[in-house]
Amino acid sequence: MDTPSPRHIELLDTTLRDGEQTQGVSFPPDEKVNIAKALLGKLNVDRIEIASANVSEGEKAAVATINEWASEHNLVERIEVLGFVDNNRSVDWIVEAGGKVINLLTKGSEKHCSTQLKKTLDQHVTDIKQTVEYAHTQGLTVNMYLEDWSNGMKDSRDYVFGLMDAMKNSGVSRYLLPDTLGVMSPDEVFDYIGQMVSRYPDLNFDFHPHNDYGLGTANVMAAVKAGVNTVHCTVNCLGERAGNASLAEVAVTLKDKMGMQLSINEEHIFDISKMVENFSGKWVAANMPIVGSDVFTQTAGIHADGDHKGGLYESTLTPERFDRKRTYALGKMSGKASLIKNLEELDISLSDENLKKVLKRIVELGDSKHTITSDDIPFIIADVLESKDYSHVKLTNCSITSGLDLESTVSIQVVIGGKHHKSSGTGNGGFDAFIDAINKVLENYDYQIPKLVDYEVRIPKGGETSALTECIITWQDNGRKVKTRGVHANQVFAAILAALRLVNLQLQERETGTLL
Repeated sequence: MDTPSPRHIELLDTTLRDGEQTQGVSFPPDEKVNIAKALLGKLNVDRIEIASANVSEGEKAAVATINEWASEHNLVERIEVLGFVDNNRSVDWIVEAGGKVINLLTKGSEKHCSTQLKKTLDQHVTDIKQTVEYAHTQGLTVNMYLEDWSNGMKDSRDYVFGLMDAMKNSGVSRYLLPDTLGVMSPDEVFDYIGQMVSRYPDLNFDFHPHNDYGLGTANVMAAVKAGVNTVHCTVNCLGERAGNASLAEVAVTLKDKMGMQLSINEEHIFDISKMVENFSGKWVAANMPIVGSDVFTQTAGIHADGDHKGGLYESTLTPERFDRKRTYALGKMSGKASLIKNLEELDISLSDENLKKVLKRIVELGDSKHTITSDDIPFIIADVLESKDYSHVKLTNCSITSGLDLESTVSIQVVIGGKHHKSSGTGNGGFDAFIDAINKVLENYDYQIPKLVDYEVRIPKGGETSALTECIITWQDNGRKVKTRGVHANQVFAAILAALRLVNLQLQERETGTLL
C-alpha cells in the first residue's frame, strides 16, 4: 500500500502589508522592494501581500516596481494587494501598479457591518459584488477577506453563512478567514474552520491569525488540522498590537510537528529575519524561536558536556537547517566542556592545567556580569598564561571620574603586605590619574612606576562595544623594556591591570633578587 504524500501547505507572508501596521514601522519603497525580492526569490514563500491600495503615491511606486520585477521572473501572480469595497477605486489603483490579485476586505461579522458600515448584509453583498465584477473585467483575481470573522462565528454565525452563501458563486478564488483581534483558542479555530470547510467543501480557505494571546502558531496548527491549506504569517511576528503568527515558527512547526510539506528554503529564514529587523527597527528578542541570537546557544556547562559526549542536548531543530551555528556561552555557568567546545572552534588546545586556569578566569569574569564571547578567548588565554599571580599590591577599590575638558580624578584603595592604603590622583585621563594615585602610595615603599614607552589597546576582531579589551603596555626600566598585559571590559581598567602586573612583577624581582 502506497504511503500518501504529505499535504502541501502554502504560506502567505504579509510582512509588507499587515506587518507594516506595527507601531512605528514604515518601509520606504527601496526597502519594500528588497524584502519582496528576498521573500519570493530567496525564501520562496508561496504568496506575499505587499500593500493596501490607495495609501500613497510612494506605496504605489513601490508596488509597481515589485510587480515589474515579479513579471520578469514569472512571479506576479504570487503578489497580492489589499483592496476595499469601493467599486473601482482600489481595483484601478492595483491595475495601474501592475497588480494581478486583489484581496478584498469585507465585513465578516454582523457587528462590523452594521456598526462601522451602517448597512445590512444584503446592502453589503450588493456593494461587494459590484467591486468583484469590476475587478474581473479588469483581469484581476479576487480573494475575499472576512474581517472579524472569528467574532462573526462566535456572535453571528448566520450572518457569516449568509455572506458566504451570497458570494460562493461570484468567482472569488479564495476566502481569507482572519482572527482579526487574535481572540481565538486552538479549539475554537478547529471548530469554526471545520464548520466552514464542511459547509463549503469546494471553496478554498486561508487562515489569517493574530498573536494577541501568544497562540498564533498553535492556532495555525489547529487550522491546518481542520482542513485549511494556506496560512498567513509575517517575518519576526510583525503586525498590529501583538503581531501576527511568526513565519519562522509556523514553517518549522508545520514541517516538524505535523509532517506537512512546504515550499520555503529554510536556510534563508534567518538572514531575511535580520533584513526585516534592520529595516523595521523592531529588534528581535534574543530568545525568539528560530531567529533569536541566543536560541542555539548552550549556557549550562552540563549541557555542553552532554553535547561533547554525544549530542545529548541537541534536537531536530538544528542550527544548520537555518545556516546558523551552535555556540556555547562562556560565563559563571561554564564548565570544562563549554570551554573545550569554544577552543575547538578556534583550533586552540590547552593542557589540563592551563585549561583549569582559563576556565577559572572565565567564571570570575562571568560572576562580575561581563559578557564573554569566543572572540575574547585568545585575550583571556594570553592574560592568564602570562600571569605569575604575584600579589604584593592588591587593588581593592578604584573610582574614576572624567569629564569633557576637565582633568580626571581617581580614588583608590590598595593592600600592600597586609596594610591598607587610600590615595587619590588627578591626570590627563583616567589612567594618568591612576598612575598619579598609585605612585603616591608606592613612594612609601621606595618604588615608582617606570616610564611608559608604548601603549596598545585592542578588542577582538568583530568584537562589539561590550567586548573584552586587551591593553599591552611597554615600560622602560633601567635600560630594558618590559611588556605587561591587562584584560578587562573597560579599557582604562585593562591598562590599570597591566600597570599593577608590572608593579607586582618588579616587587617580586626586588624581593628575590632575580629578573623575571
